[in-house]
Parts: sequence; C-alpha cells; structure tokens
Amino acid sequence: MNKIIILLGPTCVGKTSASISLAKFLDSEIISADSMQIYRHMNIGTAKPYKSEMDGIVHHMIDIVEPTDMFSTGRYVEAVIPIINSILKKGRIPIITGGTGLYMEAITRGFFKAAEADWPLRNNLLEIERERSGSLYQLLFEIDPLSAVKIMSGDIRRIIRAIEVFFENGVGISNLQATGTTSLPYDFIKIGLMRERVELYQRIEKRVDIMIGSGLISEVKELLSLNPTQTPMQAIGYKEIARYFSGLSTMEEAIAEIKQASRRYAKRQISWFKRDKDIIWVDITGVYDKTQIFERVMQSISRFI
Repeated sequence: MNKIIILLGPTCVGKTSASISLAKFLDSEIISADSMQIYRHMNIGTAKPYKSEMDGIVHHMIDIVEPTDMFSTGRYVEAVIPIINSILKKGRIPIITGGTGLYMEAITRGFFKAAEADWPLRNNLLEIERERSGSLYQLLFEIDPLSAVKIMSGDIRRIIRAIEVFFENGVGISNLQATGTTSLPYDFIKIGLMRERVELYQRIEKRVDIMIGSGLISEVKELLSLNPTQTPMQAIGYKEIARYFSGLSTMEEAIAEIKQASRRYAKRQISWFKRDKDIIWVDITGVYDKTQIFERVMQSISRFI
C-alpha cells in the first residue's frame, strides 16, 4: 500500500517547521492542507512559509488560485491526487500538513462531489442566523439530524454548507457521504502535534502581534482592492481588519478580535481532530527546538515507514 504521512494539529502548534524537517529527512515533498494558503496575495495572515523557511523543500497547493476565484474541497482533492501519485512514483512518501479538517477528512476518508457554493443562499441563511441566533442549527437538526450531531452548534460555516447541500440535493449531506463517498487507495500515517492550551494560546497571541507588525493591515487593504470572493475574506485576520476599514471597529478591537477568533479556531480544530482515533498524538508542550520536535515526531513514525 502507498504510504502517506499526515502531519496535523491546531493553528500555531508548530506544524510548518516540523513538516520541513521531516521532508528533508525523508527526501520528500510537502502538500499543504490549508484552505486559505491556496490563495495568492494572502501571505502574512495565513502564515505561509517563506522561501527561506522552506529550505529547498517543494511545497504544493500554496498560491494556486486568485482570491477572486471559487475553490472547494472537491477541487482540492482533485488537484492533490495527481500530486500524491507523482511523489509516490519517485519512490518518496508524500507529507500532507495543515489544519483544515475538511481537507484532511476528504483525503483520508474519501469525498463525494457536491455542487459549488450558492452564495445568495448562504447570504440569506447568514441573515437568518443574525436575526435569530441558533436557528440554522435547529433547522439542520430537522432536515439532517445525522449531520447535526456531528457539527458543533457554533460552527456556522459547516452548518450552512450542510443545509445548502440538502436544498440542492433533496437529501442530507450525511446520506450523500454514506452512499457517494469515494475512498482513496493510500495508507495514511496520521501524526498530530499538540501543546497545552495555555501555551498554545500564548503562541497564537504572539503570532498575531508579529503578523500586525509584519504588514497584515497593508496586505488586507491590497486584497480588498482585488474584489475577492467571500471565501478568502472569511479568513481570520482578514475579516477583522476589513471591519476596521469599514469603520465598524477600532484597530485595537480588530486585533483583539483576531486573537479571540484564532483561539476559538484552535479549539474547534482540536475538537475536530480528537474525533479521529487513528491519529497518533505527539505532545510538544514546552519544546521549541526544531530538532527536538523532529525527533519526537520520528519516534512516532519510525515503526510505520
């Protein structure tokens, strides 16, 4: 069976440096599984690795579409499969790394093809949710209870997608996943990086401060001038700064909102990944040296490769 290493974890845990160290050791290539790093012109806020950080390692699925383009999980999988096969043909083990749970699940458990996003419907659903918080989650429970129990009540994006699929197909997304999912023929080795929550949150807040100091505000301003689609503008850091430009918040409030949204996102990621019992977790709390982190990862992987 063709082996693939999945290196995952919440935002800011240390996946980028660990994946590069691993790729260098295995003489392999990295495939990004980040739903926002696919967009060009979004570098600082998505924490894309710089060329110097990549250390000569080939990175795939970064900067592949314009922020004016539409992109979906299905398109991601379709693009990734030939990349995986190309790396395998070279006799190497592909390394997929990132924190977008939907991408990871689509690759490891298979996916079904659904229609592209219906933005007028999504906007209408968002308006309903603004008028009465919790109404969309209740609606999903009524039309597709199997999906509802798998989705956190605060995960509005996934709730809306599940409702959207039901309206488009007349059946729930859970039914489509059960009957129309195509599995991929790979042997996945899933390694999850984790840190104690207090430490993770401290790292997140420090990263936000670094992003602001590195020019995130200017980056958002330039992105807005391109008239991007709604998806990239939902990225944490971008939507909060956009609110600041619209006069809906002060800069101090925007920064605080970015930090809060990032912490909440990390919490959701942890909850998502914890559902997968196949993940081997590596605790790197208090460990900051790249070599030490790499050694801990290798201890978990060595028996599988």
